[in-house]
Amino acid sequence: MYFCRPKLLFVCESLYKEKNIMKKGIHPENYRLVAFKDMSNGDTFVTKSTADTKDTIEIEGVEYPLIKIEISNTSHPFYTGKMKLVDTAGRVDKFRNKYKKFLDTKK
Repeated sequence: MYFCRPKLLFVCESLYKEKNIMKKGIHPENYRLVAFKDMSNGDTFVTKSTADTKDTIEIEGVEYPLIKIEISNTSHPFYTGKMKLVDTAGRVDKFRNKYKKFLDTKK
């Protein structure tokens, strides 16, 4: 599943060359295809990125660098229309346990 749109990329490049809309020298040159994996539902998509990573994943016989994300458009309540709490790392419980002693002393 690819989200890179060649026509859109061509339009952006042609605008850059013709009108010099974007500033020169501030944008990175080392873009490559990278796989992003939503850890809450396992959805994976491939797009261009400059982000560094040590993990890799194989998709359709091709190996890509892997970037793990906790939430994406396939799991975010705004895009899915479902209101559910996504707490993959147990952050709420960690917070409550960490500050439990402070809450008990105030009572």
